[in-house]
Amino acid sequence: MDRSSIGGTISTSGRIKIILLIFAFLIIAGILWYTYDIVERLHAREQQVAGMYAKSLEYIANAKVGEGDYSFVFGEVVNAIDFPMIETDPSGMEIKNTRNVPIDSSMEEANRTEYLHGLIADMDMIHRPIIVSYQDSIILSFVHYGESPLITQLRRLPFVELTVVAVFILIGYISFSYIKRSEQSNIWVGMARETAHQLGTPISSLLGWMELLREQSSADRKATETLHEIENDLLRLQKIAERFSKIGSKPDVRNEDVADVIFHVIQYFQRRIPHTGKKVSLSLTSDIHPTVRMNRELFEWVIENLTKNALDAIETEAGSITYAVIDRDSHVDIDVTDTGKGIDPKHRKDVFRPGFSTKKRGWGLGLSLAKRIIESYHRGRLYVKESRPGMGTTFRIRLRK
Repeated sequence: MDRSSIGGTISTSGRIKIILLIFAFLIIAGILWYTYDIVERLHAREQQVAGMYAKSLEYIANAKVGEGDYSFVFGEVVNAIDFPMIETDPSGMEIKNTRNVPIDSSMEEANRTEYLHGLIADMDMIHRPIIVSYQDSIILSFVHYGESPLITQLRRLPFVELTVVAVFILIGYISFSYIKRSEQSNIWVGMARETAHQLGTPISSLLGWMELLREQSSADRKATETLHEIENDLLRLQKIAERFSKIGSKPDVRNEDVADVIFHVIQYFQRRIPHTGKKVSLSLTSDIHPTVRMNRELFEWVIENLTKNALDAIETEAGSITYAVIDRDSHVDIDVTDTGKGIDPKHRKDVFRPGFSTKKRGWGLGLSLAKRIIESYHRGRLYVKESRPGMGTTFRIRLRK
């Protein structure tokens, strides 16, 4: 898999997420619209019932004594009312009748009147009171009405639905993220151990051939020096294979001198940087030696990855990489600063994402692996402390004492 395929996978994943997000919004919008439509229809029905009740009162008031059958009014219209209703006199002060209004029987008359007028004010904010008149000229009363418990519950239903959906999405996101991290972890472990297995046999074989060559060229000093350097590189490869074999298992941690570990890595790179054609100086600016519990080999790997990343960021022939160790009360900070091209602000959050790389070569796994080693195996932090385009970057490692 090359970087273009990785980028394509990330882009496809991003598009799928956007499509799913749009689909979710459409579902939510559909639920809200459907609930709103039901509420409006029930609302219209209650308005119609309230209007029928008011018209019935007008009919009774305008009918002559002994005329008409009022059983329909009291048997059908009144019984159909399931929402709170209060009838007042024309002044709005005297309560003439109430229906579906919860009233505490132990409440005093003055408090009851105040309570009912408060309900009337709330009802009038929802519906305009209906006028009951005599012969269309004399106002007999006002009918104030609110909403039924069903409509109140339906108005709350979208919020309940959204809450349930949000909780479901959150649980799903956490679950899928955990599954994804577990799968990625298994891939990391499998790939690392397979790499260690594949490297082990040829490295052992090459070390054996080295012994034979050393015996055959013992008289040639220059050849002996060359073989010594080759052996160092083979031992280095063996060490890398051992590091890969430790991925996925619990690392052996012990108290180590942080400055000593960094200095050892600096020495290794100082012998090899001249072969790259660059003039990059590496220096440890601190003169303190705090000890931290760590796995030395894995921590060296992190410093090496940060150093390689810094070397790649220095695009000019000359530059510098500095290492600073800061001893604090509860932790130790290690800053790795280069004079490279810096990180574009829009890419700052992506530098530790597997597969992300601004280089033409590479899989973009170095910084991701370094972060994993620091945070998963050493319970520390690795982050970009500072970066300015054209000025350089500082990565900070924070380890607890």
